[in-house]
Amino acid sequence: MMIAQSSALKQAAPPAPELKRIGRFTVIRELGRGAIGVVYLVHDPIIDRQIAVKTFNPKLTQIERKKHEEQLINEARAAGRLSHPHIITIFDANTEGGLTYIAMEYLQGRELSRLLARQHPFELNDIATIAWKVADALDYAHRNGVVHRDIKPANIFMVGENQPKIVDFGIARSPNRIADQFAQPDDAPYTLFHNNILGTPTYMSPEQACGEPADARSDIYALGAVMYEMLAGRKPFQSRDTEKLLQMIALKTPPAPHEVNPEVPEALSQIVMKAMQKRPEKRYQHAHEMANDIKRYLVKGKRPQPAKAEARQGQEENAAPATGRRRLAWLAGLLALAGAAAVLAPRLLP
Repeated sequence: MMIAQSSALKQAAPPAPELKRIGRFTVIRELGRGAIGVVYLVHDPIIDRQIAVKTFNPKLTQIERKKHEEQLINEARAAGRLSHPHIITIFDANTEGGLTYIAMEYLQGRELSRLLARQHPFELNDIATIAWKVADALDYAHRNGVVHRDIKPANIFMVGENQPKIVDFGIARSPNRIADQFAQPDDAPYTLFHNNILGTPTYMSPEQACGEPADARSDIYALGAVMYEMLAGRKPFQSRDTEKLLQMIALKTPPAPHEVNPEVPEALSQIVMKAMQKRPEKRYQHAHEMANDIKRYLVKGKRPQPAKAEARQGQEENAAPATGRRRLAWLAGLLALAGAAAVLAPRLLP
């Protein structure tokens, strides 16, 4: 009986990780995997702490690994040059034993995309705060020559209350990006998912949808699209047909968030629509401009409402005359008392 129970327990135990070690790191467990990559929780014996390591899916063939290896190295080089509280930190990148990997900070939380899929009830100020922090992180990346080119909810990791981290710089453009065989002299995008398009269709900018080069303003557009979804409760453009979706992104203008959701303040809605302008020159030219507008909205929202301020001022104005009248009445009574004393004093004296 005891043997049977022990056997059952062994069968119910989670399977051991396919890898025991990655370089110097000891694999603890798998955190997640996609078609190309796998992320493991590992222990670093040198610094004696847990970190995350991203490497290839073991099911990939050698040819497939070689094809995607450049993207993994590019992620390490792009994010590795950045140090910002709202950008994931890269510790190391290496190829050892035929396995290429990048070591990064271990984030505990969940992707923004999962929160949106579960219809997480974000407050308006929470949305603005998250967007402000992402815009500030993008501004820092842009000033250091890094353009993400794939900003979307799945690449914004929430590690705490309103604490976003930008992740996955696999297709980022950076000064130290290794040359690829598909790149054009003007750095036009190369094929990743469809024809000659680089990025994720739903959140990509019109220029990306048309297969044109993406710059910092493409990241600004994408952040606007993320804000749109958070505020309106739906994506700015939706279609199961990729070609139709790209045409909508390139040619159509979505209704403003406050027109979809009346609870959205028009001031916040205007920020989103400016970020999502079709022509790059009509958008915010720098991410710090967008961040500053969001910050102004947040600061303004913390001030007393005009109606309340006016009411309080009126009460103070009404209180002032009343106080003055009470003082005059008291003074008049005092003078009357003094006058009466002056009249009665001679009569009372012997």
